[in-house]
Amino acid sequence: MTINDTICALSTAPGIGAIAVIRLSGPEAFRIVSEIFTPAEKSLNILTAPSRTIHFGRIGDGISILDEVLVSIFRAPHSYTGEDVIELSCHGSLYIQQKILELLFERGGRLAKPGEYTLRAFLNKKFDLSQAEAVADLIASHSQSSHDLAIGQMRGGFSDKIQKLRQQLIEITSLIELELDFSEEHVEFADRSVLVKLIAELKTEISSLIGSFSLGNVLKNGIPVAIIGKPNVGKSTLLNAILNEEKAIVSEIPGTTRDAIEDTIVIGGYSFRFIDTAGIRENGDTIETMGIERTWQKVKEARIILYVFDATKDSFEKVKNELNELADLPDNKDKHFIMIGNKTDKLNKLPKGFKDFVDIETIFVSAKRKENVQLIADSLLKTVRDINLNEQTIVSNTRHYEALQQTLSSIHSIEEGFRAGVSPDLFTIDIRNALYHLGEITGEITSDEILGTIFSKFCIGK
Repeated sequence: MTINDTICALSTAPGIGAIAVIRLSGPEAFRIVSEIFTPAEKSLNILTAPSRTIHFGRIGDGISILDEVLVSIFRAPHSYTGEDVIELSCHGSLYIQQKILELLFERGGRLAKPGEYTLRAFLNKKFDLSQAEAVADLIASHSQSSHDLAIGQMRGGFSDKIQKLRQQLIEITSLIELELDFSEEHVEFADRSVLVKLIAELKTEISSLIGSFSLGNVLKNGIPVAIIGKPNVGKSTLLNAILNEEKAIVSEIPGTTRDAIEDTIVIGGYSFRFIDTAGIRENGDTIETMGIERTWQKVKEARIILYVFDATKDSFEKVKNELNELADLPDNKDKHFIMIGNKTDKLNKLPKGFKDFVDIETIFVSAKRKENVQLIADSLLKTVRDINLNEQTIVSNTRHYEALQQTLSSIHSIEEGFRAGVSPDLFTIDIRNALYHLGEITGEITSDEILGTIFSKFCIGK
């Protein structure tokens, strides 16, 4: 965890590009660059150049010129890491990138480890651990929803919530420990009814955060949408139409899809992970049966179900019965079902029970001709459009989720102790445990092992 040396690394994506950015951070950053950089402005000295300025010049080894670059100056503590930082913007040649790094290494810099810049920012208290983790989420964001989650956490919304919870617990434990100090005088500094109420409020807030994880996880990784139905109703054709590519094999032979096929697209700023499944039927060969078992597993994972039926054959009564059977399954209580009547290109008249289908908001499409497929996208958006990420705190990090669960377990023990009227010294340990687990989230309580695990997942250069 030493931060006494100077690190350097490529901070732009590896490969050839118009430009590349190489970042240095540490006490020797300015000295190292000053030895290889010749500014175009003759009077300029990199060692004394003011912070937050950019300077043009040439980089070389003193014998030959390697490239013309821009040098950006950030003096401690006003930098990303809180240390002296210099960024070199050079041309994106792989040769130039490598030669500049070699020059930096020769003069005392070393290659940064994955996530080491952000680790130093955390150690220098530029932000807490949950905000540092949000940096990686922001880099990995692939939709507006995942971006909004990451940017909200990086700006400290989640950290503020955790700090308020910790402060409430600290107030409780300080009152109880004060009582313990004066236990022989039988002095009660804490109103038990107030403490019970405060604990109940904490439990509610933490439970709410834990409950938000399922939503945060799907917004971060993609909302799972399972395409299910009987064999040969056009599920694979529909998947291909939605994705606008031939992702799944299409055949008139029932049971062609033997395993789940997945792909992700972004619709209206939300990432949807579509899953084409094996057709649901009772009789099939061994491999198809295994595929159907996986279908049910994917149905459990999905938050939205597209139930596809053949509009040329299936009656309203038949489809409604099948839908009711699915909706009655315990795992499907909170899922959103969208009915899809396919093969309208083969219809000569309105499908049987058309009015009844309309009443349950069925979408009629021709997946083969890609007709009305956009209506499915519109319907999917309606299911998530009421989510306002700016007005609620959503947990999307598994580590935070597990820490909150541990906190809630301690809160339950505290609540039981209060209600049972036990001596305060018997549940102060639970309060300390709750504080410990909340502190793990923000990094107020941490270890080298935890930090190593978290930052090893970052890219080098960040």
